[in-house]
Amino acid sequence: MSYIILFAGLIATLALSLIMRRRSAIRDIAGPPSPSWIFGGLGVLFLLQGDHQQLRAALNVGFTAAAVRQYQPIFEKVAQTISEKLEYSEVASVDMCPLLSVAAFDAISEVVLGCPTGNLDADFVKINLEVMHLSSTQSASQILADALTGLLPKWLRRQAVNLPTKSLKLIRTQTSLATKEGRRAVREKIEAKRQGLDPNDDVFSLLLNSEDSRDSLSSEDIAGQTSIIMIAGGETTANTLAFGLVELARDPELQDSLRAEIHAVLGTGRHNIAYDNMPLLNAFIKEALRMFPTVPFPERVAVQDTIIPLSEEITLNTGQRTDRIPVRKGQLVLLGIASYQRLESLWGDDADKFRPSRWLDGTVHQGEAIGPYANLLSFLGGPHTCLGWRFAVMEMQVILCELLGKFSFSLPVDHVLRIRFAATLQPVDATGNKGTPLCVKRIL
Repeated sequence: MSYIILFAGLIATLALSLIMRRRSAIRDIAGPPSPSWIFGGLGVLFLLQGDHQQLRAALNVGFTAAAVRQYQPIFEKVAQTISEKLEYSEVASVDMCPLLSVAAFDAISEVVLGCPTGNLDADFVKINLEVMHLSSTQSASQILADALTGLLPKWLRRQAVNLPTKSLKLIRTQTSLATKEGRRAVREKIEAKRQGLDPNDDVFSLLLNSEDSRDSLSSEDIAGQTSIIMIAGGETTANTLAFGLVELARDPELQDSLRAEIHAVLGTGRHNIAYDNMPLLNAFIKEALRMFPTVPFPERVAVQDTIIPLSEEITLNTGQRTDRIPVRKGQLVLLGIASYQRLESLWGDDADKFRPSRWLDGTVHQGEAIGPYANLLSFLGGPHTCLGWRFAVMEMQVILCELLGKFSFSLPVDHVLRIRFAATLQPVDATGNKGTPLCVKRIL
């Protein structure tokens, strides 16, 4: 009954807002990624134009290629923790999703805040993991309520954020606790610097001590990134790894070849491993990102009238052929990343097949680069390219090397993998619950 009342109120409010606002005034976006009116206005993900460019340039200090290389030991420690949990598992099959989610959160905590999750507020850790799993556990009524709320104008959404839905309650709590943890971490690093202690190599320390960001970032700016970084930087990587492990379990020959490459490199020692020099490993990661983009259908709103040029002509419903799409200011644009990355004209006749060798035999699309990595849009592109894409790639490299170097993966007899799009692309089992149960065997 409460949801019926809620829906009625939302629909009435939406109708009123549609009457009051002019279409050309639409600037912000409804739907994923989670909007700024919930996560706060300081997150780099939500700022526009000049404000976004300035904040992004300052934050980039913590996500350069050189900075990410400093995080490698943290990723390796996190990967070893997964191995230890698998080694002592006594069940016939292991759901890899929870293990990967916790590992990704551990990595984010140490790399960004500079402390293990054991040093964080216990409620924050619990709530953060719940928010990361939120989109895979919502009921139909909750999804509808949140979708209707997202259509409200900004001034009404600031009030609607207090609606008693499960998702909004969780996100409100996560935002509050994340900001608290971010401020605490910043205070501790400032105090350590005042005492003359050597700074750590985590993202927040780099931002506080870099001349490139010190003059343009306040302590509150840095702490204000905590909420969205802890969410966006964890589950996305975990899901891609889960999809990749399933593909390896389906293809023992590919798994053996990748393991052979890993053993050949790791045999020279586990320190200062050059993960970028492992051809099959990186081809595998590129193929996983191509086939399973975390955000397959991102939305954008045009801030001015423009024309979208097309590389190929298309046929409209009217029968007319065109190589451009006119877009009016305020129109919603849905980007079909998943479709682009499976176009046969770009990726070959087997574009729907998981085949990492396409990245080694020269059959992949060689056109103008539109994304930061491998001509893929999985990390988006342009001014809003994912700030942590190098972070994500190295995390996947390290975890895959650790797991495949020590374990073999196979499919359970009754295994069924389904794919759900719920804010992000997620693996689900036959019952519709998020999960990737795999048979795991220690081989080394």
